Amino acid sequence: MAQTLLDSLKTLTVVVADTGDFQSMKKFRPRDATTNPSLVLAAAKMPEYADVVAGAVADAKAEIGASDAGRLLERSLDRLAVGFGRKILEIVPGRVSTEVDARLSFDTAASIAKAREIIALYAAAGVPKERVLIKLASTWEGIRAAEVLEREGIHCNLTLLFGFHQAVACADAKVTLISPFVGRILDWYVKNGDKKEFAPSEDPGVVSVTAIYDYYKRHGHQTEVMGASFRSVGEITELAGCDLLTIAPKLLAELEAKEGALPRKLDPEASKARGRDRLEVTEAVFRAMHADDRMAREKLQEGIDGFAKAMVELEEMVKTKLG
Repeated sequence: MAQTLLDSLKTLTVVVADTGDFQSMKKFRPRDATTNPSLVLAAAKMPEYADVVAGAVADAKAEIGASDAGRLLERSLDRLAVGFGRKILEIVPGRVSTEVDARLSFDTAASIAKAREIIALYAAAGVPKERVLIKLASTWEGIRAAEVLEREGIHCNLTLLFGFHQAVACADAKVTLISPFVGRILDWYVKNGDKKEFAPSEDPGVVSVTAIYDYYKRHGHQTEVMGASFRSVGEITELAGCDLLTIAPKLLAELEAKEGALPRKLDPEASKARGRDRLEVTEAVFRAMHADDRMAREKLQEGIDGFAKAMVELEEMVKTKLG
């Protein structure tokens, strides 16, 4: 049987499924899986996952009771996220990423508290914290929350990452993993610039992730780089060799449908000679660089707003189940 591009990619990079659909995970056999509020919302609407929603609500009612409606809703949402995470971990051999409510993205203390609650729910269900990544937005506050959590042995995935300053701050905080959003970076440049098409090697998202990967390898950072939010197979193949890539089912299918071997584009040894000099990112530097990076500033806020909107819609759906 001929080797597919997906098979080839798996020899160079850890492939992660970017989906809430269990059937896709079974088909493509990724090591890890990521979720976000939009994916959980989409999955929760599917009839085949009604039992996950019903189970989360029933467990929350049993724990909280009906007297505190606000806390009951919050706990139902936490249990729903963990319920999907547990189902995913029955399929993938590695880790699942579960996201802290995006509406807490600028509140360090609340993000820490919510992450601890999520990990406690997993632990109560017999899932060790080593199999869970807590997803937090790459705000200054989110990065600080991750720094605290990592010291407690709670591993974090810093998402909605668009700027180099965010990546450096994450590495300095010793977070486990970052998720730079390749396709959303491309979207911004297409929308806001004169150039509407890019060769894969010149794709602004690809260039950004390559620069981050090179910097991490040059300076010996242990934080893993996981490219995310892809728009094309070309973006993915240009990042072959990246620590991890999280890929939606449609693009996984395209990779599986094509035969061939992928050349390694990102290599730790080559990166040591290419990476930028060490950058000291204090809070003042972070905020100044963020203010100067219009793309990162706009896309981070847009991403937070989008995930917050999905959480509100998920809340409304769960409310109908609470009775």
